[in-house]
Amino acid sequence: MAKPIPRVGSRRNGRISSRKTGRRIPKGVIHVQASFNNTIVTVTDVRGRVVSWSSAGTCGFRGTRRGTPFAAQTAAGNAIRTVVDQGMQRAEVMIKGPGLGRDAALRAIRRSGILLSFVRDVTPMPHNGCRPPKKRRV
Repeated sequence: MAKPIPRVGSRRNGRISSRKTGRRIPKGVIHVQASFNNTIVTVTDVRGRVVSWSSAGTCGFRGTRRGTPFAAQTAAGNAIRTVVDQGMQRAEVMIKGPGLGRDAALRAIRRSGILLSFVRDVTPMPHNGCRPPKKRRV
C-alpha cells in the first residue's frame, strides 16, 4: 500500500499563531496618498511588503468629509499605531497627490514619535501629458 501524501500547510505541522504579532520591523516606509476625496496611508517594510494601512473611509468618514485634514490625521494615526506596537522606530515618508490631507497626515506622523529619515514628494508629474480635446464649436 502506498504512503499517504503529507498535506502541506495543514494546521497539524506547527505555526498556528498569527504572523502579524511576531514580526519586528525597526525601519519602514510610510506612503501617504492624498486625493481630493480620500487619504490613504500605507505602512510597508523596506522591501515594500504592506504591514499596516488605513484610510479616511475605513476610519468612519463618509462623503465629502473623507477629504478633510482631520480625516487624514485620523487615518495616519490609525495606520501608525499598529506598527509602533510592532517596534518601528525609523521611517521614510512618501507623499503623493494634491489633496488637503497631505500636511495633516505628515503632522500626525511627526507626532507619533517615529524618527523620519526623509520626506519625499512622489506626485506623478506629466512631462507633457495627454493631448487635450479639440476645441468646442457652437
